[in-house]
Amino acid sequence: MTTATKKRKPADEGKAFFDRELADLPQDLRWRQWMGRIEAVLFASASPVGREDLARVVGQGASVEMLIEDIQGELMGRPYELAQTAGGWMFRTKTQFADAVEVAADLGDQTLAFTEMEMGVLCAIAYHQPIDRAGLKDVFGKDVSRDLLARLRYKDLIASGPRAPRAGAPHTFVTTETFLTTFDLPTLRDLPELELSDS
Repeated sequence: MTTATKKRKPADEGKAFFDRELADLPQDLRWRQWMGRIEAVLFASASPVGREDLARVVGQGASVEMLIEDIQGELMGRPYELAQTAGGWMFRTKTQFADAVEVAADLGDQTLAFTEMEMGVLCAIAYHQPIDRAGLKDVFGKDVSRDLLARLRYKDLIASGPRAPRAGAPHTFVTTETFLTTFDLPTLRDLPELELSDS
């Protein structure tokens, strides 16, 4: 019993005294260690990791953005990249290798497929949010089914927004962080500009 207690204590102490600063290392080695920590955190996460979380594993004087840039520079010739999306960073396969990944790992079932109407509604919500069902009807000239909206909500691409300033104060729809990640958008400001026809 005493032995077990002694084995646990160093592990507990290691967690309590995580050395963010690495002041005992030369500057170049310290920087490499911080880069490695950021890479390890990003590899371990299945979703984008925000700046605040990454800052916890590096020194207070370290720039997370500069560390990210150095990692991105080292990945130039690799089949994957470090991309900023939805308020954080994540590793992803470069587009030119997507077919190879699907063939080798049979990942095709994991991709999101959309009908033309689903994509149209998703785009309408993205560009006009917050928008309610009446607003969507104005865009499409017909009612958008609740089932279609439920499918987009199930895929975590849309969520409820603020109440609309209409009679009955209906719910509106807005896009989610999953929407940004799915369509490789850092923020909604990065949506492509709409090309409006003159007719």
